[in-house]
Amino acid sequence: MALMYVVVATVGRASLTRRTIDLLERQTRRPDRVIVVSVSPQDVEGVAESPVQPEIVFAGRGLCRQRNAALDMIGDAAAFVTFFDDDFVPAPDYLEMVERVFEGDPAIVGITGDLLADGINSSGLSVEAALAIVAARAASPDSQADPQADPALRDRQALYGCNMAIRLSAATGLRFDEALPLYGWQEDIDFTTQIGRRGRLVSSASITGVHMGVKSGRTPGKKLGYSQIANIVYLKRKGTMQPRLGERLMTANVIANLVRSLWPEAHVDRRGRLWGNVLAFADLTRGKLDPRKIERM
Repeated sequence: MALMYVVVATVGRASLTRRTIDLLERQTRRPDRVIVVSVSPQDVEGVAESPVQPEIVFAGRGLCRQRNAALDMIGDAAAFVTFFDDDFVPAPDYLEMVERVFEGDPAIVGITGDLLADGINSSGLSVEAALAIVAARAASPDSQADPQADPALRDRQALYGCNMAIRLSAATGLRFDEALPLYGWQEDIDFTTQIGRRGRLVSSASITGVHMGVKSGRTPGKKLGYSQIANIVYLKRKGTMQPRLGERLMTANVIANLVRSLWPEAHVDRRGRLWGNVLAFADLTRGKLDPRKIERM
């Protein structure tokens, strides 16, 4: 049987990470290895005691650095690697279905699951709420009735970083771009666009989960606002961001930050994000735009 590893990068959310790591014990196809990458022992306090027996690895702060540390550690030891955010709750058959899709078509190099809910667009979801949503989906007549049936696949141009699996052989020579620091905004598009040049990227309604969108431990508003501009420009120049997609993302974010800064949501620092947008545009006009600048803010 081909080996499947799970990688979770985290910082500042030890109790949440322990809960989501524990949930991997419910998988109908258990991961062969679980690697949790963080920055300090405080970030993963209690995680090593999880019944899934995760390996704890420390790296420099930043999603890209942390995921790269895991990839460097894995080498070519696994066939498939699944990346979960520390606030993602997969359906119990998530890994089983991922394995089935990969083994069913050698041309498939990356898979992302359909989100049953995404708390990133609200104040966030609790673990209990996420589990209830997953359970409701499993009980629905629309769920996969025949576990042996082929899942309907949809082609994609990139994968969603909160839950994505890759065929490791397709990632030879590739790493997450560490010029996208901290939260690594749009790092998933950059990385998986490159993998997609080597094969097929897909999603499936048979592979599901809930992204809780927990707000603690996230990039502050001003830094994220800067990244909303700087990272898009950087990736367009690099050639891993479709121009129209980049323009839509920038326009939508700036408009949302501008309008909602007058009546901001309690869970979003809209004024901080707007100020970050302004700083990025100022740097762009002066030829000084650099995604790494947020590490000095």
